[in-house]
Amino acid sequence: MATSPRVTAPDYATVRPLPFEQVEDLLKLQKAAQKINSILDLDQLIDKVVNDVARSFGCVDADVYLHDEARSELVLACAHGCAGCAVHGDRHSLKIGKEGMVGYVAATGQMRYAPDVRKDPYYIGCEESTLSEVAIPLHVDGRLVGVFTASHHQLDAFPSQQLRLLQALCNDVAVAVHNARRFQQERQERQEMSREAHEARAMQQALLPKSSPYIPGFTVSGLSIPAGAVGGDWYDFIPFDDGRWGLVLADVSGKGTAAALLMSATRGVLRSLAATNCTPAEVLSKLNRLLVEDFPAGRFVTMVYAVLDPATRTLTFASAGHLRPLLVENSQGRFLDTKRGMPLGLGFGDFSENEVQLPQGSRLVFYSDGITEAANPQDEEYGPQRLESHVLQAEASAESIVEDVRAFANGAGLHDDATVILVKG
Repeated sequence: MATSPRVTAPDYATVRPLPFEQVEDLLKLQKAAQKINSILDLDQLIDKVVNDVARSFGCVDADVYLHDEARSELVLACAHGCAGCAVHGDRHSLKIGKEGMVGYVAATGQMRYAPDVRKDPYYIGCEESTLSEVAIPLHVDGRLVGVFTASHHQLDAFPSQQLRLLQALCNDVAVAVHNARRFQQERQERQEMSREAHEARAMQQALLPKSSPYIPGFTVSGLSIPAGAVGGDWYDFIPFDDGRWGLVLADVSGKGTAAALLMSATRGVLRSLAATNCTPAEVLSKLNRLLVEDFPAGRFVTMVYAVLDPATRTLTFASAGHLRPLLVENSQGRFLDTKRGMPLGLGFGDFSENEVQLPQGSRLVFYSDGITEAANPQDEEYGPQRLESHVLQAEASAESIVEDVRAFANGAGLHDDATVILVKG
């Protein structure tokens, strides 16, 4: 009964010696391979390895296959000289342990050298001129990264010195490929997170007022600048059928996506409650009961909610643990207190109201702690006094307040969401 011939590694003791010049070239190649760890672009890295080896060895073909763990197969990443191997387009892959010398090497973790591919049971023919081929596994910390192969048109074209140098080369290649794949994956994750953050910011910005409201006798403006891609601050202008307007400025605890989600949910509930024409204190009380039941433990919202009546030039507001509004009239400023009002979502309680007159020339400011707690490089806070001084200026606006805070930070940046509503009587 005929059996397939067994192909083993050559007897290195009988392999012809390598010319000195070629040994020198291969040592240079190995030194160059040690530098490839600085290449973090995976395609560029593999292309350099494959083409440099192919040119130095005079190979008819050199390939790098990368390990696809999910499919348990090796996928061709780069091929030099093989007309039948398509890297781009149709997927060219080999099953681990089942297909070709590549699959065999991936399964065993050992280099395989076929000095005569016509006698190797694992060799899968590609280029007709190929007579010898070597396949070397790429491992990092015992984990399979891929397989490197090189083919030659001569029989037994890879003497022992070359095989040892190729194995040393592949140690460097494996580490470089591993690092490049990690870098590529992390970059893709960052890009995906950036794309999602951009979309989240666009959606959040869409929830803010598109323009300032038209309120006879008043100029009302607002501005919100998140510290990150998205934030937990928001403001809103809510029109009522009788000509009054609801004004709200709120700050959800925390930052980022979690705060933005809670902000969006709170905004929707508040708008529904405001439409019932309840007083500010009643709105906050009803909203609080809902948030206490639904908010995660430790999360809360500070909020100031007001109703502006342009007919009587009065503004009635209630505060849920929020910073005191600033009222400026007759060139003097004062911060308005409320007697009762804990942050929303922490526990049950009631809210008191405060009513103020807004004569012509007066100004009222709602703001978040990203304004007054913004710090400069010396860790000094902007503070309520600077806010008051700025609002006393005739040209003050929501935009100018934020710009003044940024100028004060002077490169330190805004580390919290900054939001302002300015009402000019």
